[in-house]
Amino acid sequence: MKIIWTFTLLVIPGVLSSISVTGYSGGGVSITCRYDKGYTAYIKYFCKGQWSGCTYQIKTEEKNKWVDSGRFSLYDDTRAAVFTVTFRDLREQDSDTYWCGTERTGKDLYTEVNLKILTGQKISAMRGYSGGNIIINYKYKIQYKNHEKYVCKTGADQCLTLINTDRAAEWTHVGRFSVHDDRSARLLRVFIRELNVIDSGEYKIIVRVSEDYSIFSEFHLNITDTDCCEKSISLSAAAGASVNISCRYPQSHSADVKFVCRRSGSDLCAEEASVEESRRWSAEGQIQLYDDREQQLLTGTISHVTRQHSAEYWCGVQSDQGHKSFITRVLISVTDVPEATGTTQSSSSSSSSSSSSPSSSPQQRMCVRN
Repeated sequence: MKIIWTFTLLVIPGVLSSISVTGYSGGGVSITCRYDKGYTAYIKYFCKGQWSGCTYQIKTEEKNKWVDSGRFSLYDDTRAAVFTVTFRDLREQDSDTYWCGTERTGKDLYTEVNLKILTGQKISAMRGYSGGNIIINYKYKIQYKNHEKYVCKTGADQCLTLINTDRAAEWTHVGRFSVHDDRSARLLRVFIRELNVIDSGEYKIIVRVSEDYSIFSEFHLNITDTDCCEKSISLSAAAGASVNISCRYPQSHSADVKFVCRRSGSDLCAEEASVEESRRWSAEGQIQLYDDREQQLLTGTISHVTRQHSAEYWCGVQSDQGHKSFITRVLISVTDVPEATGTTQSSSSSSSSSSSSPSSSPQQRMCVRN
């Protein structure tokens, strides 16, 4: 029966081909629709349902320009004789038969698109802070681990490709943007440093599935210049003493996990300590943390410091999806000669440390070295 159907499809006038597309709820798909170069001037459209009663989702005669209609966008690239249809905010009920069409006198030319939408997870909107950094995590399906992936910022009429990767186990850098494709964990990490308000906007993480289509997840990034928190703190201590770190954070992050991490030779932190509960010390290891959610104050203590502790640290918050916002940079300098007071000293930009430590069972997590 399948062989008969395939033969029948090929002899129907106007049918160029048939493609199968799999998308995920909460995300989107970009479908490539090819046509003969002789039809560059013709109207293009994308419709839904059986061909005899196909309902237009988007239709345009515009060329080399994005046209929007609800959840659909269409771009007719006359040079390549290809038009691209983007379908956003997918839902499982969108599964159906669609058609890429070229309108002409007589029988239209069209490509059948069998779209199937599976359950997926939408990336939540994220907040970052001017002068800080942010890490965005994108978990993808195992079948896409070897596929090329892109990170784009969506412009008014195009998606400007910021960076892409087709290699595993390497960070790729373009300016302030970096990506890492951890294929064993099926996790794409996007790192943006030295944030500023112009970084705010809509972004896409795109997986190129085949020549026929790509899937993508969109998210909104909001970068603000908050008054609550210092951007940088400088601290100094003698070897063998303790360093006390105090970082404020916005009230909107009170319920989030807090962390302090040390920057490695790369752009990320190689060591991290975190605290998940309010007013309870996380005391394992050298970095102990205490989160006072009522005061929006994270306190950290590093005991018995050595010259090796001279480094750049960051205080930050982590969302329930694992995204991390680095808010305050902490520069620690450890000297061999004891200072006169025998205690930690800080510059005028440093915050005061917490004076009490409740007794409780601590928790600490160390992040994977990148």
